[in-house]
Amino acid sequence: MTVLTDDNKRLWTADAGSGFPLVTCHGGPGLWDMFGAITAALTPRLRVIRWDQRGCGRSASGGPYRLARFVADLDAVRVGLGLDQMAVLGHSWGASLGLAYALAHPSRVSRLIYVSGTGIGWDWREPFARNIRARLAPLADRIAALQAADPSPTRDRELTILQWSAEFTGPDALELARGMATPWFGINHEVYDELWTEIRQTWRVSEMAAACRRLAVPVLIIDGAQDLRPRWAVDSLAGALPDVTRVTLPAGHVPWLELPAEFAAAVARFATGNAAVG
Repeated sequence: MTVLTDDNKRLWTADAGSGFPLVTCHGGPGLWDMFGAITAALTPRLRVIRWDQRGCGRSASGGPYRLARFVADLDAVRVGLGLDQMAVLGHSWGASLGLAYALAHPSRVSRLIYVSGTGIGWDWREPFARNIRARLAPLADRIAALQAADPSPTRDRELTILQWSAEFTGPDALELARGMATPWFGINHEVYDELWTEIRQTWRVSEMAAACRRLAVPVLIIDGAQDLRPRWAVDSLAGALPDVTRVTLPAGHVPWLELPAEFAAAVARFATGNAAVG
């Protein structure tokens, strides 16, 4: 189904299960929903609502792509699905979106689940770039050849799969990355560039920390211990939140694909009000 935003853009959504609603926010920016693989493990206890963000996947395009616009779109999903309050789960960029939404509308968020986020500063970018170059070194020749080839959906998908394989820790990294890219909708680089540029210019640690200290919403931070983005980047966020639980799993950037049972158990317990998630 789709929901309609206040500027008449249609956003793709999927609604499964029953119980307390959990609305997911996918990563990127510029990607699409990738929580289908974990939905079945969550729906026995939760109503799981997934959506593709504006300009992404199966949803309509229409800029400018600004954080306030995406916060409003998330609220359009809430209204369109008839929800008064919801738990929000965001991954990577989606964790930043979920946090921004909770700061803007705390009474509409029962709990926030912040997965593989990057914190409230920008210092993580340089060490991340070094880490991913090192992880991808064995694939450097193939990546360079693809980068030199003419763009096409097939070429873009293969290049992305190779790059995403660095986000996993085991021998099945390429298989997991291939699953992430199936189905393939293409990356919206305009969305990516506009949103990260805005966040880089506006998310100052001192101001964000001050806002987080006033957030009266319980937050679960889920980290992958082998995430290439330094986990210390999230420390200032965790230190600012008044009600925070932190769970670290032995996984990379996409923990629900590497450890689906452990991830689902932590999310379901927290989202339904059981704080004993460790």
